[in-house]
Amino acid sequence: MTQAEQTEPPSWLRPPLFSVGRNSRGNWVVQDQQGICGGLFVDRDAALRFARSESGDRSQAFILVSDILELDLGRTPRAALRDEASDTDLRRRIA
Repeated sequence: MTQAEQTEPPSWLRPPLFSVGRNSRGNWVVQDQQGICGGLFVDRDAALRFARSESGDRSQAFILVSDILELDLGRTPRAALRDEASDTDLRRRIA
C-alpha cells in the first residue's frame, strides 16, 4: 500500500462528487464522478436538491459546470475497472 493510499480515507467515507449543469437540450443534469448515479431534472433547484440529498447535504460535494454536461450512466465505474485490473493481475500471477 502506498503512502497516498494510507492517508486517503476509504471511498465510503467520502461523499460522491457530483457535476451539475445543462445538457445540449437545456435540461439540467446531475452526474456523479463514477458514472453510477445521476439524472435529468426540470430545473436547477431540483438538480441541486438531488445532489445535496445524495451527498449528505454537503454543498462542497458538487460542482456547477458551465460547459455542456451530457448524462452518461452507461460507463463503467472506476471501482469496477480497478477490480477488473486486479483480477487480471491475479490471473497472470496464477498462470
